[in-house]
Amino acid sequence: MAAVPAGRGPGPLDDEGPFPGFDGGGAWINSKPLSASSLKGKVVVVDFWTFSCSNCLAALPHVKALEAKFRDRGVVVVGVHTPELAHERVESNVRDAVRRLGIVYPVVVDGDNRIWNAFNNEYWPAVYIVDANGRIRFHHFGEGAYEEQEQVVETLLSESTNGSAASR
Repeated sequence: MAAVPAGRGPGPLDDEGPFPGFDGGGAWINSKPLSASSLKGKVVVVDFWTFSCSNCLAALPHVKALEAKFRDRGVVVVGVHTPELAHERVESNVRDAVRRLGIVYPVVVDGDNRIWNAFNNEYWPAVYIVDANGRIRFHHFGEGAYEEQEQVVETLLSESTNGSAASR
């Protein structure tokens, strides 16, 4: 999977495979449980993070801004909290962090790394953007590429509106 180089528009987006969904996750915060099938027809931004990761916290304002900018257009942002440290595995600590950090979008607690493993993810933070047909079309590991992420969301919204996503 290749992320879009910085400073370049998204251009044609590759199909990076099926959206594995959130099977195996634990508690949901700010939402009832969501699934790949319930999100079909929507552009989905999946953000892997953990509340003690300085890089995740540095990227969080962008994720929150992205969600605020596109929520009225049907984009769904889901935080996948996959812990690294013991105190991050305590659900009440995750709930407190979500509240303290002002996160309003759905967050699933991935305490057993099942979602992390389904995505074959290896990084915090990591963003995967899924098209309306349930295909991963973009990813970025680490901080940055914020403008590209917005451009990808715009492109995928345009595809779903124009019906071109249906032809994939």
